[in-house]
Amino acid sequence: MTSRFLLPESVARRDGDGAVIALEAARGKSLLLTLEINRSLESESLEVSVWGSPDQRNWKPLDSFPPKNYCGTYALTLDLRRRPEIAFLRAAWKMSRWSRSGEPLFGFHLFAEEYLMQTAGAA
Repeated sequence: MTSRFLLPESVARRDGDGAVIALEAARGKSLLLTLEINRSLESESLEVSVWGSPDQRNWKPLDSFPPKNYCGTYALTLDLRRRPEIAFLRAAWKMSRWSRSGEPLFGFHLFAEEYLMQTAGAA
C-alpha cells in the first residue's frame, strides 16, 4: 500500500465501517491520513476512527480524528512503527446531530499514504 483510499468518496447518513485494507509493504511504517469533508449540514458532527488487526478478526482502535463539524481537509499521522503486528486497517465513522429534525448527512473520504519523516540534519 503506497497510497490508497481507506474510505472512498461517499455520502453517508448513518454510522458505518469501510472495507478492510491490507497494509502490505506499509506494514510497520508511518502513514499520513487525510480526511476530506466536502458536504455537511449544520448542527451535526462526524468522528472518523482507524482500526487495526493482525488477522482481520481481532480489531483494535489505533487513532481517530477529533469530531468535525465543518467541511475541510484534515490530516493525522498514524505511526505503526511500534505496531508491526498490524497487517490490516479499516476505517469507521460515527455521526451525530444535535438538532431534533432530520438525520445527519456528510460527504467525505479518507486517504492514506506512506509518511516519510525527515530526521534532523537531513539534507
